[in-house]
Amino acid sequence: MLRKLLFRLNVLPVLMAMTVMVSLSAAGAATVTGVRLGENGDITRLVLDLDNASSFRTFLLDDPPRVVIDFPPMDWRLLKTAGRQGRGVIAGFRFGVFDQGTSRMVLDLKRPARVAQAFILPPREGYGYRFVIDLKPVTQKEFSTLLRPQGGLPADLAATRPAAIKLPPVPVARPRHRLPVVVLDPGHGGIDPGASSLNGHREKDITLAIARNLARHLRATGRVKVVMTRNRDVFLKLRERVRIARRAGADLFISLHADTISRSSVRGASIYTLSETASDKEAAALAAKENKADVIAGVNLSGHSEDVAEILIDLAQREAMNASASFVSYLLPSMRRRGIKLLRKPHRSAGFRVLKAPDVASVLLELGYLSNRRDESRLLSRKGQSEIAAAITDAVLAYLEKQQAYNR
Repeated sequence: MLRKLLFRLNVLPVLMAMTVMVSLSAAGAATVTGVRLGENGDITRLVLDLDNASSFRTFLLDDPPRVVIDFPPMDWRLLKTAGRQGRGVIAGFRFGVFDQGTSRMVLDLKRPARVAQAFILPPREGYGYRFVIDLKPVTQKEFSTLLRPQGGLPADLAATRPAAIKLPPVPVARPRHRLPVVVLDPGHGGIDPGASSLNGHREKDITLAIARNLARHLRATGRVKVVMTRNRDVFLKLRERVRIARRAGADLFISLHADTISRSSVRGASIYTLSETASDKEAAALAAKENKADVIAGVNLSGHSEDVAEILIDLAQREAMNASASFVSYLLPSMRRRGIKLLRKPHRSAGFRVLKAPDVASVLLELGYLSNRRDESRLLSRKGQSEIAAAITDAVLAYLEKQQAYNR
């Protein structure tokens, strides 16, 4: 009955193409108050309940197949669990802040599909405004044609594609007699929630809370300048995080994460540094998982292999990799002294995109496993977050003091 009601809608025909832009006179940002999925034959429909009209645009991405919907800034008042289960051709969906002027929803598809129609319904019959999108299955060949009309990228997709980063072959010149710069990078954010704990807490919220705590500890010493890649719930491309570190003239870059694993008994923190080859299968799997953050948020990362290759062979990066390993030699003992549980082999290496600034010592710190109740509890508690912040602060100061003495 609900399925029939969902499709019993009289709407004006909507001309649909690969990319859709609708301009409406909205009096301010809309709030999303509900979401529903339905099926009618081979059509899958998604409906968002809104308190106001909104403009939007849609485009397709492949590998894996996705439909991306961009809105102006919106307030997402949906359950944290929304999007974990799909229906029809939709396997699930993600939503949140993409950048300062964009809210984004990404529909993960079970199979290739096209946008049959998308439109905004005005208030009627007890409903408020609604955004409606209908998806229809297509073959992979048809999907590829929609994805790349006339053999090229559609204009809107090309606009969202990250520009190639041209990095200089020498380290950034840093003025003498200035405070060392530490860049803190809370993993994930906005449309990319990261991992979820046993009780539904999201990685993006946990890493941001711990990064803010750590920033307070570091600033209180008066011996370092702290820069945050993000200080709110916003999505950042992996390469943008690297650019922030380089623009700040960072001496040290620390990316904070919290993973999940199928074995709930596994717990403990670990530290990753960049390497052309992964130290083990687990490190390789984690790097692949973290490097998909841009894919999750609907960003096309194709065509960047040459840039990555250039970065990896850059001499400055080799020096930075050695400096990263040196920082780990301070961080591991400091965490042990603070009673922080570590994995059996806590220092590992893999090809993380976010660590590929060629002239910045960089580490990715996995703070623990959200799939383990004890780790989850520690990462959520004020005491646990303060212990982590204190351990990292001690290590940062010891490392920078050694570096400054070496450079005199």
